[in-house]
Amino acid sequence: MEEIIRNKVAESGIITLNLEDFYPREEVVIFDIKDYLFMEMILKEKDFREALKQHDWQQYAGKTVGITCTADAIVPLWAYMLIVTYLQPVVRFVAAGNAEELRKRILLNNINAINTADYQDKRVVIKGCGDMGIGEEAYADITRVLLPVVKSLMYGEPCSTVPVFKRR
Repeated sequence: MEEIIRNKVAESGIITLNLEDFYPREEVVIFDIKDYLFMEMILKEKDFREALKQHDWQQYAGKTVGITCTADAIVPLWAYMLIVTYLQPVVRFVAAGNAEELRKRILLNNINAINTADYQDKRVVIKGCGDMGIGEEAYADITRVLLPVVKSLMYGEPCSTVPVFKRR
């Protein structure tokens, strides 16, 4: 008599979430305020405003843009606000920060936008190993988002998990 091999993990009903699936894939373009400073040190309001008016904003159409200043200069906060007023109508996403900061922010936005109803009373494993360095912020956020709805939450792989939460 032949013994049937069963995949108990597949039969368990566990849902595996890979946080890498939430990581942004699009290119991040940087808008560097340094290029609009007098001697790369001083923001002259009149000149700055005029330079922004003359800038070709369409080159950022549909892109993800980070606003930063790579010069060691004091940039007034309103300058970031003003740049966003030009970028917002044409870009996919804009925020202050370098490329890595923007990717992290988009990752967290994507996690916070999940439909929690899909995980209502489910057993969920947050995949632990991967090719990307997913920061602790993402693991904290996915836990915060799922905790109110899941039956249980685990970390690792379905065949070897660390229990994090179990509804009683």
